[in-house]
Amino acid sequence: MMSDLKPEICHSEQACVEQGRSIEEQKKVTILVTGANGQLGLTIQKYKKEYENAVFIFCTSEELNITNEASIAEVFKKHQPDYCINCAAYTNVEKAEEEPGKAFLVNAEGVKKIAVACKEYQTTLIHISTDYVFDGEKGTPYTVTDKPNPINEYGKSKLKGEQCIQELLTAYFIIRTSWLYSKEFGKNFYKTIVEKAKEGQEIRVVDNQIGCPTDTENLVKYILMLIENSKKQIGFQQSINTPPLEGTGEDINTLYGIKHYCDTEILSWFDFAKKIVKQNEIEEVEVVCDNSYITKAKRPKYSVLL
Repeated sequence: MMSDLKPEICHSEQACVEQGRSIEEQKKVTILVTGANGQLGLTIQKYKKEYENAVFIFCTSEELNITNEASIAEVFKKHQPDYCINCAAYTNVEKAEEEPGKAFLVNAEGVKKIAVACKEYQTTLIHISTDYVFDGEKGTPYTVTDKPNPINEYGKSKLKGEQCIQELLTAYFIIRTSWLYSKEFGKNFYKTIVEKAKEGQEIRVVDNQIGCPTDTENLVKYILMLIENSKKQIGFQQSINTPPLEGTGEDINTLYGIKHYCDTEILSWFDFAKKIVKQNEIEEVEVVCDNSYITKAKRPKYSVLL
């Protein structure tokens, strides 16, 4: 955990005076990040120092419960953010089949509550969604104009969240991404494969699902570039000390709406596992293709986003 990365303070004039912040600091764009203790939120924390003209407020799921209106109201009233990056989500695809109510509580009802607050405080919402809103039957990459048709409870709950945002807001970005992983933070496929490989375990992975694994670092750069483009008058840094952004996605200069962003390499989970082992130079580990594993949740067979 990045325990040394502390949340910044709000930028409203009264709060600045109360908490000793300068008027210059008050003028900075304020970005609220929910679900800040997840792999995406922690990656944003890693990059925040490169954006000197922004004040970031990081709230963990315990500090801001998006299913609780009072919790949301307290944070929005205090900080009055210009942007809210909603990283809070129910992401257990398998468990969602057993407890769909919990998935919908967070991914739909919670998102609706965040959207209501964004509308009240004129906050631009940046919401992270998923390739799982599609059924995977198309066989070619999905665009933002393709009709969603989720085949599991997780996907259905995420689509409902998208619809709530669209019904309530005009100033929003819904970013659909796929197969998200961080090499540093959280629990994910990448880190699980590395762990098993280092322990010398045989790795058995399916090859009947195709998508684009996406590094959280690239997604974070994309999100912050969206903010930079939509808020140029605030004056984000023009020079970012990170590698050039690569990946799919709609025109970054198009203001608001649904966007698709994922890394560019199209792989099966089997291919991705082999790549991870090779990247980490772990030898004498066998990666085996095994499609016999039965899951409760159906997965899209082909969910590449364009």
